Amino acid sequence: MRHRASFLQLALIAVGSAVVLIVVAYAVPWLPYPASREAGRINFVFWYAEWVSIFIFAIVAAPLVYSLWAFRVKENDLSDGPPTHGHTGLEILWTAIPFLLVTSIAIASAIVLAKNGRAGTDPLRITVTGQQFAWTFTYPNGQTYPVLRMPVDRHVKLTLTSKDVLHSFWIPELYQKQDAVPGLPTHLVVSPTRTGVYPVVCVELCGLGHSIMRSQAIVMSQNDYDAWYSGATKAASKPAPGGAAGGLAVFNGNGCGACHTFSAAHSTGKVGPDLDKLKQEAAGAHQPLDAFIRQSIVDPNAYIAPGYQKGVMPPTFAQTIPGPKLDQLVQYLASNAK
Repeated sequence: MRHRASFLQLALIAVGSAVVLIVVAYAVPWLPYPASREAGRINFVFWYAEWVSIFIFAIVAAPLVYSLWAFRVKENDLSDGPPTHGHTGLEILWTAIPFLLVTSIAIASAIVLAKNGRAGTDPLRITVTGQQFAWTFTYPNGQTYPVLRMPVDRHVKLTLTSKDVLHSFWIPELYQKQDAVPGLPTHLVVSPTRTGVYPVVCVELCGLGHSIMRSQAIVMSQNDYDAWYSGATKAASKPAPGGAAGGLAVFNGNGCGACHTFSAAHSTGKVGPDLDKLKQEAAGAHQPLDAFIRQSIVDPNAYIAPGYQKGVMPPTFAQTIPGPKLDQLVQYLASNAK
């Protein structure tokens, strides 16, 4: 009877522990609602591992809690407990079962990883470029935008690269995440299943402006995407814009608005100096406005505005912005400076 009572108590403790863990697991939204095929597969692996963990925890917690209650020593009892010997069958059992469960998790993870890397025969290919502190997205028509647009229910193959330091590209609702490495293109496949607007974030500490390295991913219906892409392709076939339009395109395409406030571009970045005050900064540096702007882009550490630090703005724009586009950017900033 005592053995039956002990077994019943152990079972009750195990079931109680499992119920508490299940309530916590399902009551708290630990993960974003999945919005891609890949996210659904990853979600399955997550919950499978969660259930395995709950099962093992309940079995381990039951004898632990029971022992603390049933075999507690009396006050001032400092004597040793009776000697005990191992149970070979039990030791084999508690080694074999976790081994099989962990192996099953590994197999499920490997299958999901392989499926999530398949882009199909005709994926939409987009190049994602990270730089301090902005994302840009280049489409097959050669056009570059600061926002990612994708059609729903289609494989999208993203090729990631970086202009400066390590970044990590992540859209939480799509679950897929990959590093952007300078000089080493990496790849990521996403297949959105829900239309909507989702945040794009950098999850690799990349400098002082890391926390504001944000963009958006807009998932559209196929018809809406085709209409948008058709208009973008027509615009790409026209001569490159000059004047203010060309300068604004260079400003946006290089992520300047992520770090700087500039009223003409409707940007509100706070990492770097306020570009609306360029005339004041040029006067403080005792330089002509155009020369000051150009130097600040190609050699940003030559003059540091009061209140800011060296090394925040990358010194690579002299190589990444072609000469004519750099001229457009300088003219655009100078003509709109206050």
